[in-house]
Amino acid sequence: MRPPLPFPRPRPAQPELDDGALENLRFIRDTLEQAGSFTAVPGWGGVVMGVVGLLTALGAARFDSPQDWLLCWLAGATVASLVGVAAVIRKARLANLSLLSGPARKFALAFVPPLVVGALLTGSLWRAGAADLLPAVWLLLYGTAVITGGASSVPIVPVMGAGFLLLGALTLVMPPGWGNLLLALGFGGLHIVFGFLIARRYGG
Repeated sequence: MRPPLPFPRPRPAQPELDDGALENLRFIRDTLEQAGSFTAVPGWGGVVMGVVGLLTALGAARFDSPQDWLLCWLAGATVASLVGVAAVIRKARLANLSLLSGPARKFALAFVPPLVVGALLTGSLWRAGAADLLPAVWLLLYGTAVITGGASSVPIVPVMGAGFLLLGALTLVMPPGWGNLLLALGFGGLHIVFGFLIARRYGG
């Protein structure tokens, strides 16, 4: 004969959370969700940057002087950078996130150094008479910046960076006359396509 089964022990009552603790948990959850969805990369701002890139390529193609071509691209890069910074600031404000902490700071710390290297190499290559290498260098280093910065962002951002790397590698093997067109495809076309995708999926 089996011994009688012991009576199940009553489970200890679970402590109830007060309103203050529940509010704190909601705040933490909302903050994590915002940080996870914030890409630190502007969507519609990226589209505008792409339009600036296309207009710059069209303008630069009209110049026969390498110096005028370079000045045109530097001016376009300045305008696109201002658009990008303004778009990132706006996106961070809409997400109620600070640019000094979280995803935006991580993105900037990884994104800016390759751009600084690109600026330094631009001056050195120009003085060395190797301006034909500038389109490849710009595309490769910008792609590197997007990939390293996008490592802490959503997967689509490193994919965009890989697109710039592929165009940069292609520029190295193409005739010099193709440089301006490939710059248009990168800083124009890729910015527009991926900016649109980012805006649709992750907000502007």
